[in-house]
Amino acid sequence: MMLSELRRRFPSLECLGEEEDLIPYSFDGTAICRQMPAVVVFPTSTEETVELVKFAAAARTPLVPRGSGTGLSGGSLPVEGCIVLCMTKMNRILEVDARNLTLRAEAGVITEKIARAAEDAGLFYPPDPGSMKISTIGGNAAENSGGLRGLKYGVTRDYVMGLEVVLASGEVLHTGGKCVKDVAGYTLRDLFIGSEGTLGVITGVLLKLIPRPAARRTLLAVYDRMEEAADTVSAIIAAKIIPCTLEFLDRTTINCIEDYTHAGLPRDADAILLMEADGHPAAVEEEAHRMTAFAKEHGARCVTVAQTAEEGRRACLRAALGLRRARPRRADNHPGRRHGPARRIDEDGAIHPGNGRAASPQDRRLRPHGGRESSSHLSRE
Repeated sequence: MMLSELRRRFPSLECLGEEEDLIPYSFDGTAICRQMPAVVVFPTSTEETVELVKFAAAARTPLVPRGSGTGLSGGSLPVEGCIVLCMTKMNRILEVDARNLTLRAEAGVITEKIARAAEDAGLFYPPDPGSMKISTIGGNAAENSGGLRGLKYGVTRDYVMGLEVVLASGEVLHTGGKCVKDVAGYTLRDLFIGSEGTLGVITGVLLKLIPRPAARRTLLAVYDRMEEAADTVSAIIAAKIIPCTLEFLDRTTINCIEDYTHAGLPRDADAILLMEADGHPAAVEEEAHRMTAFAKEHGARCVTVAQTAEEGRRACLRAALGLRRARPRRADNHPGRRHGPARRIDEDGAIHPGNGRAASPQDRRLRPHGGRESSSHLSRE
């Protein structure tokens, strides 16, 4: 009934309603909790999103915004009888403003595409969630995703300057802007970042970019005792060094990586510490030298320094993969699916969203305005 009504009201809109088509949208990156939606729709513009939100409100039907479904917090899980609003077809980068160091994009743009567009302009978008090859920038904002660079550069919230959001009433809210010293009024964008779609549907983002670091150096330290790796981390921070990446892998994680990738990591190590410095070449060399010294001072069996940027990138990728590998993989590419944009686990197994918060079934049924489930219709992204 709902599918036929949607197709009648929105004849140009792609809608999915067959069971085999809905299965890929019944779970997120955890693949643990599952709930079949009633229908999945793919808006291609803010205007279509507004009309769909109004349709759901009139029908008193829950509406669940969704990006690529890579989250691990339950944010994009459907609720019974809901409409899933899949934003992946709103996938245009609208503007790269190198003079103001900003980028404006629709919510369905893949995060890696954002990073590449910034790089092409000689700039840098730091947030690097493990799922960035398939996650959407709208989903990153809704989940406040982080990544390996979070220690030095922060998380998605730190780079969102403005948002376009469709509210439960169908009104379109524009909040924030390109002005850095934007101090007047309420900072509403921070209310929506991390809200997982419970307060509105994010349709557009304005992102802050920064100058690209001139140099980068990656180090990998191997330890026979986990405590020695932890002491190295403390020593680095106490020395007022803030690495771009400082990731800790224990023995279980190391063996998970080796079982999956055969990357050549030492299985007998109790811990591995991945360290990366970036910035001015002279500062990078000094920080790399000092971090090497701290690692050896605190019992590292060996410290390996990446000789090329590609070698360093692969080391970071292995670490990110290890941090994700203990989590269940998603199986989005269901063979019975006949419609909608293809989605997949990328070749590096990327499935991680960022903040990793857990959500209870009660959390997933939260709605705006503090109302009961039946009184409003927006759910999480």
